[in-house]
Amino acid sequence: VQLQASGGGLVQPGGSLRLSCAVSRGTLSSFFMGWFRQAPGKEREFVAVIGWITDATYYGDSVKGRFTISRDNAKNTVHLQMNSLKPDDSAIYYCAAGVGTYWSVSPGMYAYWGQGTQVTVSS
Repeated sequence: VQLQASGGGLVQPGGSLRLSCAVSRGTLSSFFMGWFRQAPGKEREFVAVIGWITDATYYGDSVKGRFTISRDNAKNTVHLQMNSLKPDDSAIYYCAAGVGTYWSVSPGMYAYWGQGTQVTVSS
């Protein structure tokens, strides 16, 4: 299974970005899918997850109400819509795929990881 994240870039505070994660050599519907982020000098932080089968969603407290995760099984792609971006949202964003349960916020439960895409929020 390979994951390819894209859509990062430089955006001003208050702006929006849409990240995508394309899954190849695997079937998206077989996994629960998460987004994590890591800023320099900080630990990897849970951002959002969309569940296996149920498509239930769950968000980290710092992004709740601003970010939306969605999946398109037909296109084997997961999206993270990020609105009202803040400088504190600047980080490398990673998508990940997990199996064995319906969803998880723990990085250890994810078997496959993408390479990351840089998001920088700055004026």
